[in-house]
Amino acid sequence: MDRPVFLFDLDGVVFDTEGQYTIFWKDLGQKYFSDPGFGHRIKGQTLATILDKYFRDNDEGRREIISGLEVFEREMDYNYVPGVKEFLESLKTDGYMTAIVTSSDRRKMENVYRAHPEIRSLFTRIFTGEDFTRSKPAPDCYLMGMEVFGARPQETFIFEDSFSGLQAARDSGGNVVALATTNPREAVAPYSMLVIDDFKGVDARSLADAAGLQNI
Repeated sequence: MDRPVFLFDLDGVVFDTEGQYTIFWKDLGQKYFSDPGFGHRIKGQTLATILDKYFRDNDEGRREIISGLEVFEREMDYNYVPGVKEFLESLKTDGYMTAIVTSSDRRKMENVYRAHPEIRSLFTRIFTGEDFTRSKPAPDCYLMGMEVFGARPQETFIFEDSFSGLQAARDSGGNVVALATTNPREAVAPYSMLVIDDFKGVDARSLADAAGLQNI
């Protein structure tokens, strides 16, 4: 493939939701483990991974989390990260292939579609946690996105915000753009070729120039 492709994490990249999730998981971490940092440690992991790793022998806790998360995700705010909708529309107009690559499941995505019916039309593909065996920080999800689009790592741009997601993106070999929506700029910079606060003023040409790509 000659033209680049663009892969986006969901929470903290397309939607400014990570702060809401941090509070949800922080409260659960405090309740079950007296660990106020629990919300940060599980970022980027699928629900199945979290339950299996931390609540394997706690059936009551698993039930509480599943039911509580269903209500939480149904009622939470799905506000776009500033500039992302305009950036996605420009990529679509110019014919670039794009995908959401998220550890969230299809049930959660139904809430997203209700809040933003247009989201399906903004992306070429949407990959969820059910589509890959190993969740972030394993790079499988991004490698799968490249394979589906027939793209090489050097012509793939990946947008991430959490440490587990950034690790996955970096290990895939793609060009990583870090969003400083969840963690400080200086903390995410080592994982990425570029750090941005949001998508205002971001375009495909400037990203290609930053990555040294010619065919765009």
